[in-house]
Amino acid sequence: MRHFLALFFVGISLMVSAQVTISGATFQKKMDVKGQMVNYNGAGIRNKYGMNLYVSALYLPSQSSDFNKIINANEVQVINIKIISSMVTREKFNESVKEGFAKASHGKATSEQMAAFKAFFSAEIKNKDDILLIYRPNVGVQVMINGSFKGKVEGLEFKKALWSIWLGNAPADVKLKKKMLGLS
Repeated sequence: MRHFLALFFVGISLMVSAQVTISGATFQKKMDVKGQMVNYNGAGIRNKYGMNLYVSALYLPSQSSDFNKIINANEVQVINIKIISSMVTREKFNESVKEGFAKASHGKATSEQMAAFKAFFSAEIKNKDDILLIYRPNVGVQVMINGSFKGKVEGLEFKKALWSIWLGNAPADVKLKKKMLGLS
């Protein structure tokens, strides 16, 4: 029941239609975010030091491989991260996010926004955790972990900086960026 209430609160429903599976992580081809349909754009594996850590998928209203357009767009978008390794910990995840914001090629995240975002990841991250980063205009980036709403950070500039971690000029993983953009 709690999972249902969280999904209702954020206003996202997963369509039980076509799916894509990458390294054991399954993604729906479409999501409904408060009446706005977003489509699977692409997904890939985050690899570091030869270890597969998580699979990340990008959802957009219409398919695009233009990372500048995607990052700057003030439209509903979703990044879905599925943890596939016990090597991903809360500390390592938050450190990676901090490094990502420091390298952000787009937008601006204030120290208060970064602290709020990192606070959503206060519980230990475990293998098979499912993280949704949902951007909605005039709402901000909403964070859900395993169906539980953790909070939101307002602002398009914050979304730009956050999306820049995966899709910007200096992404966390170039191969992952290409896969999320549907380029390979």
